Amino acid sequence: MNIETEILHQDEVALLEESTDLHNLIVYNDDVNTFDHVIATLIKVCGHSAEQAEQCTLLIHYKGKCTVKVGSYEELAGMCTALHDKDLSANIE
Repeated sequence: MNIETEILHQDEVALLEESTDLHNLIVYNDDVNTFDHVIATLIKVCGHSAEQAEQCTLLIHYKGKCTVKVGSYEELAGMCTALHDKDLSANIE
């Protein structure tokens, strides 16, 4: 391997490590919250469009859970807390 190839390889490894450090913010179904509440919360907390929030809410309802956001743990931690504050069941994986 020449030095140029080695540098490219190191950059690719760094990029791969950076992209694999992503986590999923998952919201789980419950029998308490209304569709409207979940939709409004996803719009406010996660920055979803109305359509995106509605689609996630339907997946949560019918599949039992849905990944509503992907990002670094640091990005998602505050959102997860805000979802808990709105009485939604959420977790970062």
